[in-house]
Amino acid sequence: MVAAGRGNLLASRLIHRAHAEAGWHLYAPACALVEADRERPGTAEHLAALPALTVLDLDLPAVLALAADTTWAQAHTRYAAAPTPERPTGALVATVDPQRWKGQPVRVLDLTP
Repeated sequence: MVAAGRGNLLASRLIHRAHAEAGWHLYAPACALVEADRERPGTAEHLAALPALTVLDLDLPAVLALAADTTWAQAHTRYAAAPTPERPTGALVATVDPQRWKGQPVRVLDLTP
């Protein structure tokens, strides 16, 4: 999210594609959105205004997943990327820091330029 705010070309293309093509969805776990806004103020408001982005609430199952981790943002993102009935194969974690997710049970989309 911060990378998009800093003008990362791959993040911008991903946002554009989700807006322009049917079947493409972007999800922003609320805890990750908070962390991004703390690092780069204004990020949360900007991203939440994008029509192609869905902010994922911090519901009870997500809270229980957070309790087992050290950072809320990473735990909520990992929880959001897990398979669900709506997303049977789960979701990709788009990141410019793929090493942060090494060994985690998520699929990563590397946005490193």
